[in-house]
Amino acid sequence: MAFALSATVVLQRRFDPPTTLRAIVDNRATALFVVPVMLQRLLEIEPVPTDLRVVAASGSSLPGGLAARFMDAYGDVLYNLYGSTEASWASIASPAELRSTPGTAGRPPRGTRVAILDRGGREVPTGHVGRIFVGNAMLFEGYTSEAIKEMRGGLLGTGDLGHVDEAGLLYVDGREDDMIVSGGENVFPRLVEDLLATLPQIREVAVVGVPDDEFGQRLAAYIVLRDGETLDADAVREYVRHNLVRFCVPRDVVFLDELPRNATGKVVTRDLADRG
Repeated sequence: MAFALSATVVLQRRFDPPTTLRAIVDNRATALFVVPVMLQRLLEIEPVPTDLRVVAASGSSLPGGLAARFMDAYGDVLYNLYGSTEASWASIASPAELRSTPGTAGRPPRGTRVAILDRGGREVPTGHVGRIFVGNAMLFEGYTSEAIKEMRGGLLGTGDLGHVDEAGLLYVDGREDDMIVSGGENVFPRLVEDLLATLPQIREVAVVGVPDDEFGQRLAAYIVLRDGETLDADAVREYVRHNLVRFCVPRDVVFLDELPRNATGKVVTRDLADRG
């Protein structure tokens, strides 16, 4: 896109908040492309006036009130892009939508269709959780390994579960393989994750399902605290118990120095247990 627009591109080998902010100011950059953890890190240093008109975030969900906090510091310039490598974009949330409904993934852009389907391929009613399928002109043709991605009526499955509200806004509730069944109840770890991210003592958090002999699965919360802050496991559980239903309370609460992440900033959940 930058080449097509003859735009100047500023690249950095590694993300460093002060260096990035200095590059934005020095180059009078009008657009910034980030993953959510970069927004969190930028908020840990003093904000300065910039020429930014678009900050496009993608790669993972925006936790808690991150969108509002970032726009309070840098203006209403944040856009949340949801999609996948195979389907390209699926939906885009505007700054106004992130202000009014922070958890939304927005609406499909022109030329893109999103459908929420059940296991049989039928569209689910508004507000009901189902499997997210996407159709547009940018769908991939297939993996070189000949692996198969599910298609339904020309729409490609993203592997995520979500729902659409009465206003037509899309919400991503979690990965199909992330949802756990604990004591017969369906639990989405992201719901708990977003709630815990609102605690001022917590810098970042990941919530995952782990095996449980009695309930089949249970939730485990892995938490990184802000410098100088303290919090104990019982306080974490009580906060969840007070705000969500009983089966959302994480039985395991583990405090870490940092969360394991890959090169794109996503938390590597399979490595969390090793750090507990």
